[in-house]
Amino acid sequence: MPTQIFLASTLYGVATLAAALDAGRFGPADRRVLLVSNNAAIPETTTPLDEMPGFARLRGRFDDVRSWNEAISPFHPGGWAPRGDDVVLWERYVRMLWDLGDDRVELAVESIQVNPALALTQIFTGAPVDVYADGLMSYGPTRNKIDPLVGTRVRRLLHLDLVPGLTPLLLTEFGVEPEIVPTEAFVKVLGELGELGELGADSAGLPDIEAPALVLGQYLSALNILTPEEEEELHVRMVRGAAELGHTQVVFKPHPTAPARWSRILEKEARAIGVELTVLDSPVLAEVLYQRMRPALVIGCFSTALLTASALYGLPVARTGTELLLERLAPYQNSNRVPVTIVDALLPELTDRAAVTERRAALGTGELTNLLKAVGFAMQPQIYPGLRPDAERYLARNLGPDTWRYFKRRRLTALALPGALPSQLAFIPRNAAVRRVARRARSVQRSIKRTALG
Repeated sequence: MPTQIFLASTLYGVATLAAALDAGRFGPADRRVLLVSNNAAIPETTTPLDEMPGFARLRGRFDDVRSWNEAISPFHPGGWAPRGDDVVLWERYVRMLWDLGDDRVELAVESIQVNPALALTQIFTGAPVDVYADGLMSYGPTRNKIDPLVGTRVRRLLHLDLVPGLTPLLLTEFGVEPEIVPTEAFVKVLGELGELGELGADSAGLPDIEAPALVLGQYLSALNILTPEEEEELHVRMVRGAAELGHTQVVFKPHPTAPARWSRILEKEARAIGVELTVLDSPVLAEVLYQRMRPALVIGCFSTALLTASALYGLPVARTGTELLLERLAPYQNSNRVPVTIVDALLPELTDRAAVTERRAALGTGELTNLLKAVGFAMQPQIYPGLRPDAERYLARNLGPDTWRYFKRRRLTALALPGALPSQLAFIPRNAAVRRVARRARSVQRSIKRTALG
């Protein structure tokens, strides 16, 4: 039997793997090794996932836990890969380090198109690979062209059914079939993480609050999508929106790498509008809070946790800020575009009281599938040329005031798709004077939007 190596960088990812193991999605193995990677910009300042509250509940699924950061120190997991000439030496080194000997190895990794997953698959040349998805990006295209020596070794894509009826696009260029991790198995694993025995208020720092509005913070400024000030205002806007919907208790769960000063600004705003705000400083999963607090409303921008709240726990959700992100994401191929598009298309806007109350979805699954085919082709036309007819058909029939935000005219023009700039106006992008006027107009537009966020 083989030795199975499971690479994970988040507790959510380990929970996904645990659910897949419980559901029998992996075959028998002589040994199962969990390889932990801390991908934070400064790993030394963040809590490793194997030290987070609840990890001990998942530890028993694996025979061993090893650290990728330690194995490649002093290099950073997100920026290091072995040189071609060194692959054999690296395989010998990690086999010795992890006591693998001559074992036959099978890999299970996330985000195979980037490091550290790509580096690991390159080291174990020839090892079969399973890819598991712990978020919404699996519904979008593969962000980079993958070397066929890696892509053709992928056997399947394991994913959670976060959008029932929607089929992942990731890795379909290699004929990889998606396979759903049973929802009931995943919810059961999350239930283990939420058990009071380990996650009591004293041990995990969780407040004893029932049915608050839960605000999910994201660190978008780290991705250079928003400025720190704009992201602060976005979180303030979420708290205000909760108050306008009648919520007097709000819990804010910041992103693990968010600066502490955000909580100070939110606290000041909360006091001004009469909201009792609690800021969490414990690195627990949002899903644990869903079980412990049963939020009356979950608010976020485009976090995957919004979909787990809605699809897995039946909680009311609302989103805000997605239109701004759809405008800011650059280049068009930015891999966050699909998660933002899904959340924008499916979940109600925070300011639309009726839609939030009625839990009204903007699009059905069939419409969303067609939209994502068009967006996926526009993002990666060289990887998915077969999607051009679907993209042309969707754009010809549906491009209008409600769908333009998902596309960019310049991108449609470059790909000769419906909605492209008319040929007689094609000189405009090359006209320096027109470009200067356009830059000024965009600057004014951004200033207006910043004011609106305030």
